[in-house]
Amino acid sequence: GAIREALAGGLPAYAECGGLMYLCRAIRWRGERREMVGLVPAEAVMCERPQGRGYVRLAETRAHPWPGSAPTGGEIAAHEFHYSRLEGLPAEGLRYAYEVRRGQGIDGRRDGLVVGNTLACYSHLRDVAAHRWTSRFLDFVRAVRARRGRPAPAHDEPAEAAPAAARSLKP
Repeated sequence: GAIREALAGGLPAYAECGGLMYLCRAIRWRGERREMVGLVPAEAVMCERPQGRGYVRLAETRAHPWPGSAPTGGEIAAHEFHYSRLEGLPAEGLRYAYEVRRGQGIDGRRDGLVVGNTLACYSHLRDVAAHRWTSRFLDFVRAVRARRGRPAPAHDEPAEAAPAAARSLKP
């Protein structure tokens, strides 16, 4: 579909929790399977009990698409609450933005799957004084646009100025 093509083509995106699940090949629940976007090479399987719940501590890895957003000391405080787990992820060849120091994340050790310019994780990040990740993400989006030869928009640019492909993805 259009979303997978845009993301596979390099459109920057950040997805957390339900967004991660949506980007998977499918979601399975109570014997049913529903196709999803297919960017993340796994299926999200719903469980009866929480698979990750509580506060998380993360450390950025070199694979992070917009590095440098971790506070001094390197740990990022976040939280997770998910009843799903990912199945069918390849054992090798994947890049993760975070090492999980406390919590579950995607597999108990890592979170923040990086596919192209997309970062998809279970952890819910907070934009606080010690971790201004949203401004780093916007800088990353502007840098990607500049590399593609389009002018980088200001954060307050009206939606009408967005490229047609991006507008077509809006609900």
